[in-house]
Amino acid sequence: MRIMVTGGAGFIGSAVVRFLLKQTDHVVLNIDALTYAGSLASIPRVADGRYLFRRTDIRDRDGLEQLFESFRPEAVLHLAAETHVDRSIDSPGDFIATNIVGTCNLLEAARDYWIGLPATARECFRFLHVSTDEVFGDLGARGYFSEETAYAPSSPYSASKASSDHLVRAWHRTYGLPTLVTNCSNNYGPYQFPEKLIPLTIINALAGRPLQVYGNGCQIRDWLYVEDHADALYRVLTHGRVGETYNVGGHCERKNIAVVRTICDFLEALAPHKPPGVERYEDLICFVQDRPGHDQRYAIDSRKIHAELGWKPQESFESGLYKTVEWYLENCDWYQSLEHSDYQGERLGLLPQSAVQEVH
Repeated sequence: MRIMVTGGAGFIGSAVVRFLLKQTDHVVLNIDALTYAGSLASIPRVADGRYLFRRTDIRDRDGLEQLFESFRPEAVLHLAAETHVDRSIDSPGDFIATNIVGTCNLLEAARDYWIGLPATARECFRFLHVSTDEVFGDLGARGYFSEETAYAPSSPYSASKASSDHLVRAWHRTYGLPTLVTNCSNNYGPYQFPEKLIPLTIINALAGRPLQVYGNGCQIRDWLYVEDHADALYRVLTHGRVGETYNVGGHCERKNIAVVRTICDFLEALAPHKPPGVERYEDLICFVQDRPGHDQRYAIDSRKIHAELGWKPQESFESGLYKTVEWYLENCDWYQSLEHSDYQGERLGLLPQSAVQEVH
């Protein structure tokens, strides 16, 4: 197939591109705007002509239409998005523009292209939209998110992703565009920009900086190793039923504080020579003001994708996290190359305490 991947220089997108280049014979066009979190260093060099890159923003409708006409894809894997909750609190407009307007642009460009295909090609065409479990909001102490769970987003980020999910389903229902949607749990693994919990904790610990944990650290997330996610997305793209939604979870619920402490334990074994003044990595842990509107628990029910497509995660949380810590230790050049960005590890999305109290 000829597969168009949007956001293929980002964290999950680059894992998908690497999977396609390593595990399949498909031709891949990677479309990415190369914002702060995108890096072409996350993609291996390929010499056989199966990989193409075009720097294009999904907010550019004309640019997207030109790429559809020149590349002639048989499938679209849509991962381009603004993804960091804290950033969405500071700059919600960027999330509206990319996640909602950008997705609408992509859907319309795909629809115009799809309508012009011969009947057999129209039947085979697929548009897979990759989303998040955060669209479901706060789960509560028990139960799991299923494909039928009602949407109740809490942050500007999750609200923008919920909106894009609804657009994709509407383009299938109204226009017949052959779409699929996935909602995944928290991803982790190699090549993740160090604003998210796991890479930020690793890098700060190695530098001897405080390991900031929001609130009391008891928020629970279901963790999914990114390479397992890439495998799931390919199965949905190639074997999923058109118009369906598939939840993709790692079956690895952990409290945030437990995640940070496990990272510290692995670093004790893998990087015993600590920064000056640090006796134990765990001593760097400190608790800070919680994120506004912070959901307490997410957990995914993945029985549908397992039953229909035979997918289940291969990594346990401990095995995947150990591999991740090892990768950051062995690839300091990759994350140090990102230090030219406007992000230096500072806290984002922090409203004044008075505003937080007024909201609650």
